[in-house]
Amino acid sequence: MELTTIAKPYANAVFKIAEQSNTLAQWRVVLEVGASIANDVTMSLFVASPNITKNDKLKALNAVFASVLDRKLNKQESVFVSLLLDNGRINALPSILGLFDEMSNLSSDAKTFHVISAYELSETEKKNIVESLSDKFKTTVSIDTKIDTNLVGGVVVKEGDKVIDLSIKARVDALGSQLSVAY
Repeated sequence: MELTTIAKPYANAVFKIAEQSNTLAQWRVVLEVGASIANDVTMSLFVASPNITKNDKLKALNAVFASVLDRKLNKQESVFVSLLLDNGRINALPSILGLFDEMSNLSSDAKTFHVISAYELSETEKKNIVESLSDKFKTTVSIDTKIDTNLVGGVVVKEGDKVIDLSIKARVDALGSQLSVAY
């Protein structure tokens, strides 16, 4: 059976939960981390190993999620990961993420912003960015993050052709331009 076919009911369920609780961005980050885990060769071998109990696998997965997310999985997220593990579907997480993103983009009022920062953002920082963008654009917002160490500090937020550049690099460049014009 194709992974997309397997992933569809999981993606639908997660999307409904996320939409009802207004946690699309939070779930997207969890699915993104899960997809990374599923794509990691070492983790895939660990999860597939018959010599390790499901309980030990679940503890390890929860620890990896907690480490990457800077927080423990909430009850729904933990149950979701446990369900995937019990059904042998951890490898479907990249497909679940893809389908979730498609559903998020089809949702008429949802917007996905690309946030580029100089360093890895904490969950609190991501949450604050999502809240600020949601307030500013009066819509459901999800973000995906990328690191660009050339920014020095701050963030650049992109959505379509809109760019909000709050980076230190942009401020230094602007100051440099002003100084070169003045002299």
